[in-house]
Amino acid sequence: MSEFLVSLLGERLVNSEKAEIDVQALGSKLSVIGLYFGCSLNGPCKQFNASLCEFYNKFKNSSEHKDKLEIVFVSSDQDQKHWQDFLHEMQWPALPFKERHKKMRLWNRYKVTSIPSLVFVDAVTGRAVCRNGLLVVRDDPKGLEFPWGPKPFAEVVAGPLLQSSGQSADSSSLEGSYVGVYFSAHWCPPCRSLTRVLAESYRTVKDSGQKFEIVFVSADRSEDSFTQYFSEMPWVAIPYADEGRRSRLNRLYGIQGIPTLILLDLEGRVITRQGRVEVLNDLECRFFPWLPRPVLELSEANAVHLNEGPCLVLFVDAEEKEELQLARELIQPIAEKIMAKYKTKEEETPLLFFVAGEDDVSDSLRDYTNLPEAAPLLTVLDMSARAKYVRDVEEITPAVVEQFVADFLAEMLKPEPI
Repeated sequence: MSEFLVSLLGERLVNSEKAEIDVQALGSKLSVIGLYFGCSLNGPCKQFNASLCEFYNKFKNSSEHKDKLEIVFVSSDQDQKHWQDFLHEMQWPALPFKERHKKMRLWNRYKVTSIPSLVFVDAVTGRAVCRNGLLVVRDDPKGLEFPWGPKPFAEVVAGPLLQSSGQSADSSSLEGSYVGVYFSAHWCPPCRSLTRVLAESYRTVKDSGQKFEIVFVSADRSEDSFTQYFSEMPWVAIPYADEGRRSRLNRLYGIQGIPTLILLDLEGRVITRQGRVEVLNDLECRFFPWLPRPVLELSEANAVHLNEGPCLVLFVDAEEKEELQLARELIQPIAEKIMAKYKTKEEETPLLFFVAGEDDVSDSLRDYTNLPEAAPLLTVLDMSARAKYVRDVEEITPAVVEQFVADFLAEMLKPEPI
């Protein structure tokens, strides 16, 4: 356990008194680490920090599991004095201010998109047990549900569901179907736009004879708004009054913004968290149930995936589909191998794969990341860390790609700034 935490956090943390804390010794007792991503100059972070302090104090004073949890602050501060002042308001340790590389690795590994964010992590495996710790602090102030580990979808969603007809159905009716868990609200214009498209997609899939259901999890601000919005939907919903079940679903999938559409397979496992993108890119539903594709072609529609984490992008001097297909076939076996490996471990794939030809989208990406004009060009782009890794060789073979991927995943490559 301790060795893993050292690899994740480094050998030393610091506290508000500038004292060093030995991670190996700290890890000998822990089963859960809460990674608190925040910034001293962010108002919501300041507000959440007060709530987290109250939660932490109660847990450490009264929980039977008090020795099994620790919080670690992962700061986005650019000024060391601001960081130090904020740390004085905390009772837990932090990553040292200078450890910017480790901070970005943690941001990427746990797919943090906004602050404040609190991710509870299994201290033995590093797997995220709860991605939305903000809701844990709000909904479980005494820590009674520790360690807040993920439960099966069927267990979390269990209970009555509302039908658009006004009648009630049981969650067991979802069994044997692909399921979309739709987090949305009437007050959100992008949500309303997506709902119109999603309703057409839902009917298209159902008319084709495939089993597909959607569960609406409302973020509306009143029951009247919920009722009005739900009347436009042809699927089922969690009752608005069941705030506990709605919150648990938000916690289960670590929802940080709306609209979000989580797509599940027949066993209730996540196919993709990017259901919104998949639906909007496939209006005819030809690729339902939108299983992950090992290699994507860089396009205006797919470019959003570049922000999900590190992406391998193979740039080729190609305008024809046939030439791009050859590039895809070169890296696809490697992408499939990586996907299979992490699926077996029930972990998210740490690297997405793209091929990019000669077009405006590729040119814009090259300009933004300041890449050389060479083609073929093999890169890993980490947009959130603003880092790039470049392998510029005359011939790109499967062996070259495989070694490049292995070196990147082993953190043996030196990043260049974007």
